[in-house]
Amino acid sequence: MTLKVGTILEGTVVNITNFGAFVDVSGKTGLVHISEVSDTYVKDIRQHLKEKDKVKVKVISVDDNGKISLSIKQAMPKKSARPIEVDWQSERVKASGTSFEERLAKFLKESEERIQDIKHREGKRYGTLAKK
Repeated sequence: MTLKVGTILEGTVVNITNFGAFVDVSGKTGLVHISEVSDTYVKDIRQHLKEKDKVKVKVISVDDNGKISLSIKQAMPKKSARPIEVDWQSERVKASGTSFEERLAKFLKESEERIQDIKHREGKRYGTLAKK
């Protein structure tokens, strides 16, 4: 049986090393790199896997030499992300009593004043240095 990239299969862990686990899939052995074991950081792979464990793996790649790269974390079902409830009329905005447009205009005015102040100071600095 040829392994196709993207296929999810069940395999058996046959060997564990510091950098990953070798998994037998359909009579062929592939590597699950330590970074492909879990969605979280894995310091010690032996805390996640043991030899002879049955695991679901996804075929990531098969190179020309026959090396098979596998992933356990990509074979896991995706957790559905629930939309975050946002209160667009937060208490801070309600308490301020100002609209977005008013706050934006205030920000732009203050920003322009700061820029003019910086330009004024820089002009003085370089004007003074040029005279020396």
